Amino acid sequence: MSSPTTTVGLLLLLLTGIVSTASGVQKLTITPDKGTTFNITSTQVKGCQVCTGAGRSQRCDASLLLKDNTPVSVEFECPRPQDAFKVEISRNIECTTKSCTGHIIQADFGSLPLLDFNRKFTWNLKAAAPKAFKIDFSGTGLRQINPSESCPDRHSYTLQALQTTGSVAVGKYCRAGAISSAQILILGSFSLEVPGGQKPQNSQFDVSVGEEIKSLAKITLTLPKGTSSSVLLSPNYPDSFPDDDLMEWYFHVPDQHKTAVRFFNLTQPSCLKKETRVEYHSKGRAALVRSLNDPHEQRSGDFSMTLRNCEMERRRADSPGLSVKVQVSTSSARSSVLCKVDLSKAEGLVLYIKKLRPTSACEMKINSVTKENITVTSNSELSFQGCTPEDVEVTAMKVIECRQLRDCPKTPVRLSLPVLPGCLPAPVSSVTWHLRPPAHGTVELTSPAGPLRQSLPGQLCNDSLIIKVAEDDGTDIGHFCPQGAIQKIQIHTNMSVTVSNTGRNALKTCYKNVLDACFKDEISERYIFTVSSKKNAPVLLATPGWPEGMKSQVTVSWIVSVPPKMEAHLMFANVSQPKCSLRHTKIRVQRVGRREEDYSRREDEEAEEEITVSERFYLNMSNCMPERGRFSVITKITLRESKNFLLTTILSVVAALLVIFIIVLVVVCLVIRKKKKLLNHQVSIYNPNGTSFLPGQNNFPKSREDNESHVYASIEDTLVYTHLLRKGMEIGIYGETDTYRSFAGHTDSQKPLVSKTSSVNEPDEGVYRPFSYPAEGPPLPNRPPSHELVDNEIYQSEDPIGGERSPSLGPRLEPEGGN
Repeated sequence: MSSPTTTVGLLLLLLTGIVSTASGVQKLTITPDKGTTFNITSTQVKGCQVCTGAGRSQRCDASLLLKDNTPVSVEFECPRPQDAFKVEISRNIECTTKSCTGHIIQADFGSLPLLDFNRKFTWNLKAAAPKAFKIDFSGTGLRQINPSESCPDRHSYTLQALQTTGSVAVGKYCRAGAISSAQILILGSFSLEVPGGQKPQNSQFDVSVGEEIKSLAKITLTLPKGTSSSVLLSPNYPDSFPDDDLMEWYFHVPDQHKTAVRFFNLTQPSCLKKETRVEYHSKGRAALVRSLNDPHEQRSGDFSMTLRNCEMERRRADSPGLSVKVQVSTSSARSSVLCKVDLSKAEGLVLYIKKLRPTSACEMKINSVTKENITVTSNSELSFQGCTPEDVEVTAMKVIECRQLRDCPKTPVRLSLPVLPGCLPAPVSSVTWHLRPPAHGTVELTSPAGPLRQSLPGQLCNDSLIIKVAEDDGTDIGHFCPQGAIQKIQIHTNMSVTVSNTGRNALKTCYKNVLDACFKDEISERYIFTVSSKKNAPVLLATPGWPEGMKSQVTVSWIVSVPPKMEAHLMFANVSQPKCSLRHTKIRVQRVGRREEDYSRREDEEAEEEITVSERFYLNMSNCMPERGRFSVITKITLRESKNFLLTTILSVVAALLVIFIIVLVVVCLVIRKKKKLLNHQVSIYNPNGTSFLPGQNNFPKSREDNESHVYASIEDTLVYTHLLRKGMEIGIYGETDTYRSFAGHTDSQKPLVSKTSSVNEPDEGVYRPFSYPAEGPPLPNRPPSHELVDNEIYQSEDPIGGERSPSLGPRLEPEGGN
């Protein structure tokens, strides 16, 4: 059996932090957690001390520092050390530009033996310049109090900023308030004060890297809904705010709430430079600067408030600094709106009003009953309180059904946007029509505003209207918008058309009549699109359900018209083929009215990227039962000038140019031939009078019998007595008068040939050579009868044969007289 002394010794070894009291001395065994420092200091100038060690190695002092996770036996030399000592437990947290080494976790950190002492848990925080560190209080929230006040649970928090000029008390706080976070520039500390006998509450405040703030601190408040009031104090209150410094508060204000800011307990400093002021900043608005003495109006929406101090006069002891209390009051600005909805003129229309944000202050009622979602099918009275367009979504739906084709409407059914009252908090964002044809019927859709285009990469819909066409089970067919090439859509199944807007309030001002719907006989394919392509406007067509893929074992066709003298170039892009377990996928192109196919490929065949079709054609695609993968294709259709038309045009132009060339050639030949004929009858004549001329000839020369070259108006005497001249020649008095002599050196520019022995007035007689004048040549000159014949030479080259005449001069004629 163990003795009582042994039992007590074992208990002392097993328990740490056991307090022993003997002769007014209290002993504790303390083991700080790793990374934690304990600082035990006396609050009295003289009196109780704290000791460590035993015997001669015992040391006693008014303070003690413990760390390194080592058990230490501590002895207090007074019966109630908790009244004489305070304990500060500190940890360090450092942040880089991206993360921090820890969070603020409220735990005892090995201080349980000191439970009876007033303890202060401090976290020293450091951020990497120029960043701030951020503490998140959103879990519990904090509220600021006067430094002299205490919190109801006696647990108070203190936030400090460390500057080069010293420490600045940002504020003292209690739990449960509007303060959701705090940011301190570079260096600071956050502390929790816990009274003796209480444990710190188990909670955690996350620490993260903050912003690059310009102020010493930034406090963020999330104001509650309804009526509330928060009080904020300037740093170091009631002492002065630091000289020439900034303090910022940011307020998150609930929707449909207004906030009023009021300053009180204000003390203003004597400023050497600048002025004290407050600045308000709101998103999308200009900064508003006010004096601290100015009345401040109510504000709505989130905003920030910055308190700026001046450079103060501090040499005088009685010079006050800047200190102020700020009261921020929030109240609801909601107003109730009554709205009567009459759907009697919109038969079959159902209106849905949905609350988008559960935390919103929006309150909706139908017939005085509060609802989160409202469905209106008939005349109803609605009320909305504090609802904004961002809080509410309004949609409409209508079912159009036809059991038998003979009972279906004969005229197109207009799919028109409903006219709804303007008292609704938001415009209608989408309208859906469910179209249900007979079992052997088809729904045909056309747009009164013109052809549609499919919204695809490369031709996205930038309009305010998007038309979503889908099957009734939700299978997407495609998204469309106005201004395209698709004239008609035929669908052989139950389907829906949903018109939505790409921007707020768009459906109020866009097309009133969106589509026309008709019920027609059934078609062989599941979907048929009629496309009218245009020059210089490429068309993109995608398989239904793109890009997810077309439904299994269904067929789609496009009937594409091609203008005359044009041809369509088809390019298959973004082709995705599945592995088929039943049947095959197929892409076919066939001209209308032709039996043969222009193009046909299966999923297991290599497909051509581009083909050309010159007439109106069918583009048909069918899907198989895929084992894996999907079938989806985008087809690009571009119109170009037909090659046959271009060839015909080129040949026509060439033929026309050839005809023109032949005509020009014939004309040129005729002109050249005519000129040659004229040149063949032009002779240069030497006139003794010094005048040269070229006789013209318009027709063929006449023969001697036909012309009048042998008829003379007068005959000179010398010619009358020609026989005497011949007789004189025989006896040697005259030379031969009818003998041809070649020209020896004279030109047209030289003077007439004159005998050396004769004078100027009495020239020797020349030798006359006959000349055949054309019938219509120039008239012969008149000469006096007494004029004597001079030497006259015909300028022509010597005939190599001698006696023959040049054939160009015609037959040689014997003159009957000279000229």
